[in-house]
Amino acid sequence: MKNITINYTDKITEGTIEMLTASNLKSLVNSTMAVALKPNMVNSRHPSEGSTTHAEVVEGIVIFLQQCGVRDISIIESAWVGDDTKRVYKVCGYDKLAEKYGINLHDLKDDKIRKVKCGNYIFEICEKALDTDFLINVPVLKAHCQTRMTCNLKNLKGCVSDREKRNFHTMGLHSPIAYLNKAIKTDFCVVDGICGDLTFEEGGNPVTRNMLICGENPVLLDSYCAGLLGLPPTQVDHIRIAAEIGVGELFNGENATITELNADNKPILIKFETGVAKRLSAFIDEDSACSACYSALVNAMYRADYRGKKVSVGQGFKGKSGVLGCGNCTKGFGQFVGGCPPTAMQIVEWLGQL
Repeated sequence: MKNITINYTDKITEGTIEMLTASNLKSLVNSTMAVALKPNMVNSRHPSEGSTTHAEVVEGIVIFLQQCGVRDISIIESAWVGDDTKRVYKVCGYDKLAEKYGINLHDLKDDKIRKVKCGNYIFEICEKALDTDFLINVPVLKAHCQTRMTCNLKNLKGCVSDREKRNFHTMGLHSPIAYLNKAIKTDFCVVDGICGDLTFEEGGNPVTRNMLICGENPVLLDSYCAGLLGLPPTQVDHIRIAAEIGVGELFNGENATITELNADNKPILIKFETGVAKRLSAFIDEDSACSACYSALVNAMYRADYRGKKVSVGQGFKGKSGVLGCGNCTKGFGQFVGGCPPTAMQIVEWLGQL
């Protein structure tokens, strides 16, 4: 039976070490391994805003691994299209973390690409994600405008080229995310549930939960975490598909042993269906939109308290005409805001001029 370990704490570094000590991670690693940590560094916002992995979580993992004798430790990530990974690392404190512990900090946008076939897909994957001996996935538990939630499975999207990230949106996101997790094996998961944004993935509306979760399988963990957001895992397509193709099994309440630490601090469940993103989606016509563009539009609509006509966004609108469009892909529309992606501030100003 699989294990899920949870710690409810606001002492992030110490709490991470405490949780990993109670888990089976020590039995899975050894001193000869090259270990890569893959946080969620999607954009240049501080983790307190709910979009990026706390450096303190990664610090706890690094300390634990070094106590286990592991010396070859790397942090690997590629920010979303439109942001700079090195800037994100600096904003979130990863540059100081790497220097303090003598670990390697890699921007996968600079990495060599290897083409890997999996199912009907040929993915452009960064080599450092493939060549490590042991991959630890360190996502933020948060909502997502297009996939309803993002956690371990979707976090691996940061291991592909920027061109491939765009391709994922033309392919519908869910299926390529699932198959990517068959092409790249996650060996262990540490979920940052400290204050993820439970509205959308860009951050700015954090909800404090002070919760850390770990386990071996990304499907099991993601399906468990879906329940924490009030989502049946079978209604999150990439989780369902990943289970169907053998990446892992869905959590069903009986197929994992759950160990809870500091349970007196346990937060209440939060119902996803009341999210701002769900309400604002009624004003959006989306076709193969990249996450950066889509979430900027949602964020801007939220800031502008938008109640107008539908705004089209996505690569599916290239060469087409329409009324209102967001991003360069909609340049044929009567009125559009340019950019790839446009910033939320640009969109707010544009909405105000309509």
